[in-house]
Amino acid sequence: MARKLLAGLFVLLLLISPTVPSQAQLAERQILRIGFDAGDLRTLDPHMASATMDRAVVDMVFNGLLRFKPGDISQVEPDLASRYEVSSDGMTLTFTLRQGVRCHPFPGAPEGYELTSEDVVYSIAKAATPATSAYAGDMASFTATAVDKYTVQVTLKRRVPNPERMLTNYAGGFIVCKRAVEALGDRFKTRPVGTGPFMFSEYVPGQRTVLVRNDRYFRGKPILERVEVWYMPDLSSREFALQRGELDAIEGPMEQPWVEKMRKVPNTVVDVFGPGETATLHFNITQEPLKRLKVRQAIAHALSRKELVTFVGPAIATPLFSPVPPELPGGLTEKEVTEAGLAYPTNRDYAKQLLREEGFPGGFSLDVIISERAQYRRPMENIQAQLRTVGINLNLKVVDHATFHAQIRQDLSPIVLYVAMRPSADIFLTQFYHSASTVRVGKAPITNFSHYSRIDRLIERAREATDPKEQIRLWKEAQLQILRDLAAYPLFVSKFVYARKPSVDWGHRLKSILALYPQIDETTKIVRR
Repeated sequence: MARKLLAGLFVLLLLISPTVPSQAQLAERQILRIGFDAGDLRTLDPHMASATMDRAVVDMVFNGLLRFKPGDISQVEPDLASRYEVSSDGMTLTFTLRQGVRCHPFPGAPEGYELTSEDVVYSIAKAATPATSAYAGDMASFTATAVDKYTVQVTLKRRVPNPERMLTNYAGGFIVCKRAVEALGDRFKTRPVGTGPFMFSEYVPGQRTVLVRNDRYFRGKPILERVEVWYMPDLSSREFALQRGELDAIEGPMEQPWVEKMRKVPNTVVDVFGPGETATLHFNITQEPLKRLKVRQAIAHALSRKELVTFVGPAIATPLFSPVPPELPGGLTEKEVTEAGLAYPTNRDYAKQLLREEGFPGGFSLDVIISERAQYRRPMENIQAQLRTVGINLNLKVVDHATFHAQIRQDLSPIVLYVAMRPSADIFLTQFYHSASTVRVGKAPITNFSHYSRIDRLIERAREATDPKEQIRLWKEAQLQILRDLAAYPLFVSKFVYARKPSVDWGHRLKSILALYPQIDETTKIVRR
């Protein structure tokens, strides 16, 4: 009788337990090929990488002291650190490093070497230096010292909201291997060396980057043997390659018709996941005619978020009314913005009137740089068509994505459509609206394309505030000022879209991800179908 009960219990457990592919269920070929909407990489230095195709590779090669739980950015957990403590005043974080973590092999170190506190201190200093980091504005508040070989103390120069989230496997939080960076020099941009589950193997300009399994990865040997990242800016080419089995997964456009089309394709799965990215127009308020508030107001009143969201797809995009999305603490809701009279409802007759008042009765033309990526180009083409109705003509110069990022940071486009997600209101406001972050001329230039400087003090006061409610109040006040001045015009939030073969198992549920792609880690696998 007891044996029967145990047998029944065993069967019940099998029925209710999640299905985990056994070794027998794994496909013989453990190679994942993924195609991105890009012509080439820009840089694989994790502290400089900002484009999707670069972040995808960086995410597989490097780790942070902490990490966002794969597939869920609401949870932060130890990564290179085995544990950490935060001081009572929140100004010091002490990390105990895992022992035995190996840096990947590189010329001069064929076996790699053990990562220690020296590498962490070097990484944080590098991430905080404008010449070596695109995220210096965020990381400038942190200084690190080595207590011993496996202990690092990180001190804040000024109060930072949620400092743990800045020291994760994201942007300036990635940890590099000091000896490799110094040995490779400029070659590090296309020959990255980290501690992650996959190691650099090959880069063919304009074609692909190849990574191979890191058998000594501290979380365990990855299931995939190899990951091939292909650069394919033409959507039809990516679709064709997926259908022919030449690729296993592809980045898709953030457009509902494409999602609906691909879901009808046999042997194809479409993943739509968030939190997505904010799409915002940034105006260079130091250049004519955009330096005139009424001109910026005319642009805002000429645009229809509803029309743009319908174009992108309501299942993919939702309207955005504030610089910081409402999902983050401190973000403004549509109701709050509308009640403040700053939603700029579509009124094209009024837009024309404003242009006449500023001496542009026939409108004007602007040369604007835009990325080849559909995520940028397609919405900008719709914006171009909308603005044409009031006489504003945008001459779009379409360039590859890497060139786009380089040129907008050189201040070469008076209007910048930028698509991004950041982990907090402080980072959003600091990177895009603090004067220190102004492209080319700021102390820590990054993405303040507007040359805006009117909310510096509000950002700084919010950082110093110890009361979370006061922080939120200051962040909201700062955003209302941005909208009054129309330094930028928020458009929509769009989710990520990828298509894959059913045999691709990411290894985690796609709930919310900051890495801009589904994330490939040691648990990702190809299963038999």
